[in-house]
Amino acid sequence: MDAFYASVEQRDSPELAGQPVIVGASPDRRGVVCAASYEARAFGVRSAMPSRTAQKLCPQGIFISPRMEAYRRESREIMILLAGFGGQVEQVSVDEAYLDMSHHFNAFDSRAAIELGASMKSLIQSQRHLTASIGIGSNKLLAKIASDHGKPNGLFCITDEEKVAFLRDLPASTIHGVGKVTSDALAQRKLITIGDIQDFTGDLRSIVGSFATQLKLFALGEDNRPLEFDGAVKSVSVEETFERDTQDRKILVPLLMEQAADIAHKLDKEHLAARTVQVKVRYSDFKTLTRQMSVEDPLESKEEIYSIACSLLRREKLVQRPLRLLGLGVSGLGPPSTQLRLPFESSS
Repeated sequence: MDAFYASVEQRDSPELAGQPVIVGASPDRRGVVCAASYEARAFGVRSAMPSRTAQKLCPQGIFISPRMEAYRRESREIMILLAGFGGQVEQVSVDEAYLDMSHHFNAFDSRAAIELGASMKSLIQSQRHLTASIGIGSNKLLAKIASDHGKPNGLFCITDEEKVAFLRDLPASTIHGVGKVTSDALAQRKLITIGDIQDFTGDLRSIVGSFATQLKLFALGEDNRPLEFDGAVKSVSVEETFERDTQDRKILVPLLMEQAADIAHKLDKEHLAARTVQVKVRYSDFKTLTRQMSVEDPLESKEEIYSIACSLLRREKLVQRPLRLLGLGVSGLGPPSTQLRLPFESSS
């Protein structure tokens, strides 16, 4: 779905149509952006950015508190529409899914597949009054990359005949599983584009370890991953129990940063990104609270995870008394974003 949270808000409040809508905390509070309309994105606003930074970039932005239940409800309606086409559906997140429609074709037929995709887009538009971008390919990798091509309201197909040539000029970070750490490691060896990886004759294992064989296949547009319905990693979390209860920022802040870095490392190792961040606190009386926040764009970096965790602790006033335990986790796991992103800007 295109700018899903913001698009739902624009649909439900027609006066917001065409306006730079920013879903998230108000800029007068130390919170973050959950999602932004394309009008706001044009100013550089994106998920996980501090709301104060978003306001500086887009002073005319209209800030709206997120309505997660409304987005989940809308998601269920859309997934029902997609399931009605008869294919297997792997829902990746509240606004994204893979559909295996191979039963429709004796062989891959790009023209027929595009007609089918157009029918899906038309149904979502007529029934839910929202736009979707659909990517078509013979595997998950190509379909995902195609879905990001021409957003918003896109419909694009990458055929097997053209896949190698199409991928060549795209950044290496476009490949599923190539997060910031892997991308930086590749860049150090001057492997900037997918074409650079296609042409590389050295040993990729010295750069990306056990991911080397899969990375080379992905660079050539080959992907044999099936749709997943269970058994996949659902969440990543870490927690620390203190020897003495504390609310000292000099202890809590470095720990939270360390936990965010640990989670980001685990996500990169599994070639995953997250949509939801959760904090967990336990007090001396063993009362335990958890709070979470979901954003629209997949999170990969320690800075983004840390920023949202801080926002949750502040917003929910969870450190008003000494803590026995502090935990941090992420869920809503799926492939990293294949879209180019601006450098992360931290709050001042």
